[in-house]
Amino acid sequence: MAVEQFHSGSLRLLRAHYPDAGQPVFTVVNPGGGYLGGDAYSTRVALRDGASAVLTTQSATKVYRTPQGPARAEQVIELGPGAWLESVPDALIAYRDATYHQDTLADVAPDSSLALAEVVTHGWSPDGEPFRFEEVSLVTRVRVGGRLAVVDNLLIRPGEGGAGPLMLGGYSHVGSLLVVDPRADDSAVVALRGLLAECPAAQPRRPLVGVTRLAVPGFALRALADSTEDVEAVIRAALDWMRAEWRGQGALGLRKL
Repeated sequence: MAVEQFHSGSLRLLRAHYPDAGQPVFTVVNPGGGYLGGDAYSTRVALRDGASAVLTTQSATKVYRTPQGPARAEQVIELGPGAWLESVPDALIAYRDATYHQDTLADVAPDSSLALAEVVTHGWSPDGEPFRFEEVSLVTRVRVGGRLAVVDNLLIRPGEGGAGPLMLGGYSHVGSLLVVDPRADDSAVVALRGLLAECPAAQPRRPLVGVTRLAVPGFALRALADSTEDVEAVIRAALDWMRAEWRGQGALGLRKL
């Protein structure tokens, strides 16, 4: 059960709901509707020993023009021994002339489980051209047992080298799933690759998916797709496989309010 929750400023944290027989799902809401230049947000999550939770958002995170400077978000996560956290936000949509920097630091116990999902895409622009934002930077660092074990840096700069129309190989969405878990060994990565190779696609062109084993037990997944539905289907398939294989649970159920 949830022991304590607190919010202030622009972000709101809804009361936890329990769709999976005891696992709380926390939903972060931004009543302002989007991020603007100079905005700064901070989210901190701590799970006690053996605790389990899902963190999500009510809707997509929209980053608009940022002439006053980048919109920034900080996430700090602490997982005690045996804890399990799945962070599954809706897509990040960066609009024309937007700059967004996100910094995530996770401190996890060696036997805990962390799954961090992200989906990034471009927003509408007046001239209809895709990828008109300035920069999206997502930096994730994971310390296992107090030692830095993983650094993941996703940096998208459409204007560099005139690459705007060629961004992401012509795909419109990029999805990431970073997992650190003692059960994520070589055999698990092989099994997951086989599963995702059969993942259905709503669009004519199948997503491009890669799964890389980390130096510690875990993996980094990247997916390129033509729609939010396709890239989320890849991430959900991986998460549901983990829940079934490692915890004997059903598919992840997120009730959007």
